[in-house]
Order: sequence, then C-alpha cells, then structure tokens
Amino acid sequence: MEREAMEYDVVIVGAGPSGLSAAIRLMQQAAAAAKEISVCVVEKGSEVGAHILSGAVFEPRALNELLPDWQQQGAPLTTPVTHDDIYLFKDANSARKLPNLLVPKTMHNSGNYIVSAANLCRWLAEQAEALGVEIFPGFAASELILEDNVVKGIVIGDMGLDREGKPKDSFTPGMELRAKYTLFAEGCRGHLGKQLIQHFQLDTDKSPQHYAIGFKEIWDVPAEQHHAGLVVHSAGWPLTDASGGGYLYHAEGQQVVLGLIVDLNYSNPYLNPFEEFQRYKQHPIISQYLQNGKRVAYGARAIAKGGLNSLPKMTFNGGMLLGCNAGTLNFAKIKGNHTAMKSGMLAAEVVAEALLAGDEGGKDLTAYATHFTNSWLYDELYRSRNFGAAIHKFGTFWGGAYNTLDQNLFGGKLPFTLKDQTPDYAMLKPASSAQAISYPKPDNKLSFDRLSSVYLSNTNHEEEQPCHLKLKDSSVPITVNLAKFAEPAQRYCPAGVYEIIEEQDKGPRLQINAQNCIHCKTCDIKDPSQNITWVTPEGGGGPNYPNM
Repeated sequence: MEREAMEYDVVIVGAGPSGLSAAIRLMQQAAAAAKEISVCVVEKGSEVGAHILSGAVFEPRALNELLPDWQQQGAPLTTPVTHDDIYLFKDANSARKLPNLLVPKTMHNSGNYIVSAANLCRWLAEQAEALGVEIFPGFAASELILEDNVVKGIVIGDMGLDREGKPKDSFTPGMELRAKYTLFAEGCRGHLGKQLIQHFQLDTDKSPQHYAIGFKEIWDVPAEQHHAGLVVHSAGWPLTDASGGGYLYHAEGQQVVLGLIVDLNYSNPYLNPFEEFQRYKQHPIISQYLQNGKRVAYGARAIAKGGLNSLPKMTFNGGMLLGCNAGTLNFAKIKGNHTAMKSGMLAAEVVAEALLAGDEGGKDLTAYATHFTNSWLYDELYRSRNFGAAIHKFGTFWGGAYNTLDQNLFGGKLPFTLKDQTPDYAMLKPASSAQAISYPKPDNKLSFDRLSSVYLSNTNHEEEQPCHLKLKDSSVPITVNLAKFAEPAQRYCPAGVYEIIEEQDKGPRLQINAQNCIHCKTCDIKDPSQNITWVTPEGGGGPNYPNM
C-alpha cells in the first residue's frame, strides 16, 4: 500500500511522562545550541492523559531538573504529602500499624505530592507544545518501519477497517512517520517495545520482566472523612494467595484515590485480582474513608516491576526504549513517574548530542548506557534491585523484613543480588491442584461488578474493527487453558473481556469482548500458554480517563 510519509528528526511513541520529558529535553537542548530539532509525539489515547493511570504519589526530583520553575508555570502538584500510615492487614477486620523502624525508608513520602498523573501529562504536553513539539493524540503507532535492521520510524494504524480487516467506506490508510531516531515510550508491555526486545534480543542475559496489575478508583467522600495529604499503604490481607499491597491517598477536592497492586506471579488460577480489590475495600482501615462516598472513576493497568535485574538493553539501531516500556519503575518506592521522566531526559540528551553533531540517524547510541550508569536513576534502581525478588522468594512477611533491613541499614547495597528467573505466566499451577476461591457478591456500596466498573472508565472502541486481541492458536483457550487451568483469562482480566460460553451441542468456546478492553495488557502477560498478543486498536479507542 502506498502511504503518505512525514519526516522528523525524532518521533516519540507515547505521550506519557517519559515521552513528554524526552520531547521537552530535546527542544531545550536544541534551543541551547541555537539549532532546530523537529520532534513529533504520537499518542494512541483520544487525548493526552486519556490512557494514563498511576497511583500516584509523585517524587518531583526529575521535574525539578526538567522544568525548575514548574511551580510558577502552574504544574498540577498542589497536594503535598503530610503523613504516611503503613499497615499490615492481618485479616478482614484487624490490622497492625507499623512503626517507621519496621518500614523500608523508600516507602516514606516526605517532600512528595499526591497527583493525577494524567493531569501532569496534560500539563507536560502544554510545555512541550510551547517549545515547538508536535503532538498527535488519537493516532496509534501500529507497526515498526524496519529497514536493513534499522528502525526508521513507525506506521500509524489504518482507520476504518471492518472486523475482517477489509476497508469500509470510512477507510483512511495510516501514515508513515519517519525519523532519524524513534523513541518508544508506550508504557508497560508496549506493543512495539515487545517486538523490539524480541527482534534485537535486548533482554539477553537478563532476568525475565516481572509484572503486577494495579487497580485504581477515585471516590468523592464527605469532608469529615477527608484528610488532604494523607497516604495509606498496606500489605497482607486480602492477598493470601499472592503478593502485593494496597494504597489510599487523600487528594485534593475532597477526593480519595485507592487501589490494590497484585503481583502477576501468583500460582492459583482461580485467583481473581479484581475481586481481591473489591474485598480490600471492605477492610475497616479502608472503608472508614469510603463510607457515604461515591465512586467516580475506575481503571487498571499492568506495572513492570522487575527493576534493574530485568532491565533490557535500552538502545538499538535507530532508537531507544524509555520508561516503563523498558521497566524503569522503582518498585521499592512503588513509583515510576520520576524514573520514567529521567530515562526520557537522559535519552533526549544523548539523541540531541548526536543530532546536533550532524548525525544522520540510524545508529545504536550506546553512549546512553554510560549516561544511564552515571545517573541517579541507575543508583536508585541498583539500590532497589533485590526488593521484588526478595518478596517473590521469601513471601510478603519475610521478604518485607529483608527489604527493611536492606534499605534502612545498608541503603540497598548488600553485596549480593537476588534474582527471580521464572516468568510470571509460568507460575500458574493446574486447576486440579489449586483451591477454588469463593468471592462475595458486590454490595454496590463499596464493592462492584466488572461491567459497571468498566463503564466508569469511559472505554469505547469502534465495534466494526479487527479484534486487537490476537490468538496465535484459537484452539488453545479450550484444549489447554480451560482443560488445565480453568481458563484464568476469565478472572485475571479486569474488564470482563474474556468469557467461556457453553453452547448446546457444541461445548465451550472463548468469547472475546474486545470493546471492553481497558488496555491493561494483563492478558498478554499472564496467559499461561502465551497465546494472546495485544496489538493496537484504532487510535482513540480504549479508556478515556479524566484525571487518573
């Protein structure tokens, strides 16, 4: 197919914290040298921020470096953290509040802010555009332009295809965006990032990436239950069959944001992360803030939490992986926004240096590795390298004890490295050797069902388009996953996308409700047969988060 093409010095895929920080830094470097660098950012969400979901307690370290006058420029950081409460939930009704000595110091949040990461990205986009960056929301990067083993840019997905992939009357072919360098900032388990890691073997000799699924809701609560700046974290119940933890942050405007993070290395195929989140809200420590409140938003997103041990080589011929697409989140802090921003800034400095010296593009900018290793980002990830592996190996209690010792007494510099070499999907045990889990019905006050939750995510896809959840083998869900694992896709998906339908005289079949998909990527990660591949739907589809 003949496609129109546009050319830039740099194309950035994804308008999240890393991509926008890279764009801003590129323009700053160009201005400092009194030269021009053309930069384009493409974003699959209907607007910047539409697909951004994060807790989020925000550490401003990278922002201080990128835009030191952010306060004067009106950055949406208005709620400083005033207090940390950290609990060990023993069961559904009891909890122990942990003293500071028993908590890793990485969990303390003095100097940080409770923010909407989506609104922060909207503000960063304004700063980028003011510097001359072109931002195109509603356009999904669907394919790599790979020529002679060099990334030359990306192809924007075609619009107006029917379910069989045939053009409708509204068909518009996607455009090629060509660049000297392409930076991939798609977020966790990026569709193109996954291809790049495989093609260039960027994860050779690395531990497999590890993931969690993170849920988030926003509630309007009565004034007497709201304490702006209060941060509440928890470990333990309800996660008896998985590791992870809960959070509840008192944001501005009489709102609380809360969620549960469930590590995806769990072994019981009957575990339902969404239902675990519904149970979490019933605990008295959490419900005291939600009673008589109103739930106004819901979402979920996978989190890359393997840290330094799982970090792939981030450069290749013609481009780089940035932020959570590579896995720069610091799980010891449960924070990835500041590390993503710093990775984008470092990448921009290396790319700008090359371009301003007359580089025509297409190289593997290996100088990035030196910049990265010499940065506070590497130091931070190095100090937390054992955090996730300790919990995976020793469990929540003893892993937490190890991490407290490691972080508080040794600053994360004990002279050995723990590694977890088993991929999350390979941890599931057969349903025949697992205990089924009975979850309570939603009370529609604190707990809810998946479909009413997806409604609050404002998710929408054009129904007459190809399904973006691809099965390598359509027989596997029934012959393997249902037979051996009771088809866990029915439970691990937070949006009810996957259903087993019993048909009279035909037996069971897997139904994929792709229009419900909130782009969390959990299916691509946790499917025990690695039979599901998430690809980009039409641009603008998916959730439309207002301020997640």
